[in-house]
Amino acid sequence: MPDAQQTGAPEGAIAGTGMGGAMDLAAGEARTVERAPGGPVGGGPAGKPRSLWSDAWHDLRRNPVFIASALVILFLVFISLWPSAIASGSPLRCDLAKAQEGSQPGAPFGYDGQGCDVYTRTVYGARTSVAVGVCATLGVAVLGSVLGGLAGFFGGVGDSILSRTTDIFFAIPVVLGGLVLLSVVTSNTIWPVIGFMVLLGWPQISRIARGAVITARQNDYVQAARALGASNSRLLLRHIAPNAVAPVIVVSTIALGTYIALEATLSYLGVGLKPPSVSWGIDISAASPYIRNAPHALLWPSGALAVTVLAFIMLGDAVRDALDPKLR
Repeated sequence: MPDAQQTGAPEGAIAGTGMGGAMDLAAGEARTVERAPGGPVGGGPAGKPRSLWSDAWHDLRRNPVFIASALVILFLVFISLWPSAIASGSPLRCDLAKAQEGSQPGAPFGYDGQGCDVYTRTVYGARTSVAVGVCATLGVAVLGSVLGGLAGFFGGVGDSILSRTTDIFFAIPVVLGGLVLLSVVTSNTIWPVIGFMVLLGWPQISRIARGAVITARQNDYVQAARALGASNSRLLLRHIAPNAVAPVIVVSTIALGTYIALEATLSYLGVGLKPPSVSWGIDISAASPYIRNAPHALLWPSGALAVTVLAFIMLGDAVRDALDPKLR
């Protein structure tokens, strides 16, 4: 029989026909697993466990819903910043001689009731919708997170006052409140609309932030940091906020699409943006009387609005699934 050196096999693999040889092989395989890139399952480089955010990103970039919605949103942001890159005309240039005409060279979406190019107005309308949605979401998230986080951390009378105040705001119908408050505003900019959304939108975020802070405040690592003499500001900023911000991000992402739809609704009713501003809600309102003669003037801005709102809602759902450990 040839020896181990002639066959090139390890000596233990030939001689160790008993338990010792099997243990040597198992130990060798274990060492191979430990040296494998990425470490154990669920770990990061060199076997280090991934954090919540890195684990969420690992799931998001493999989620086709997230990829599709993110591509749509990136395209919307691009045309919001540089609408002239895909629409060379002016959204305010109209020709009554072409009113209600259908698709033709140079105007793929046709013309509306005033003879304006529907394609150009649809492209430029994305700027208003995205600007209103992003600014309103940032304002709501910051104001609601600060008030709700402080109330949840300190509790007491301030927490009770905030809870009763949010109850009052929840009792106000959003559309009816917009009709009442914005009907007296004469400004033709987006800021009154954004201010109204922040005024009525912060209670929802504040309640979510309050609940997340109360839950994080009871964790052992927060109690240990408090026992070691950490100040309230350090507890909030270093230990509680990073672990309580995930639900706020999820709700804010979904709410962004809702604010875009709300701006279009208020503009459609005549209390949001007003001409000569370019908005999908304004175009939908102007095209409604001509829906039989020129349905294209209504369908294109309506379709753009629906796709935009759906993209942000899908993005929020994907982020929620990635950040919620209970859904794994």
